[in-house]
Amino acid sequence: MKKILASLSVAFLPAFLFAATGSGNFSSLYSTLDSISGFINRLIPFVIGVAVLVFIIGLIQFVTSGGDEDKRKAARDTIIWGIIIIFVMTSVWGLVNILGSTFSLQNAAPSDYPQVP
Repeated sequence: MKKILASLSVAFLPAFLFAATGSGNFSSLYSTLDSISGFINRLIPFVIGVAVLVFIIGLIQFVTSGGDEDKRKAARDTIIWGIIIIFVMTSVWGLVNILGSTFSLQNAAPSDYPQVP
């Protein structure tokens, strides 16, 4: 319980520090969220590429396993996991894009963010 509490306090520490500054706008928060969003957008194709690489490695292992049934089973499992990862990543990515275009969501900070008096 103490570990969970400690990790939550560390996770929310930037929010508390941001609140303590008394800044009148949220521009730094929006820029931080934009940078996190940009990082995630660059990370998704990388993860899909790794999944394709896992799939190809599984195929190579399957072809080169010869008649050894244990190696074929391990290679088949690697292929299945590669397919599952590719399917899940592209499905989630597609679902997010469909929802974003359906509800006209924008990936940008609003120009009229609230001000603290």
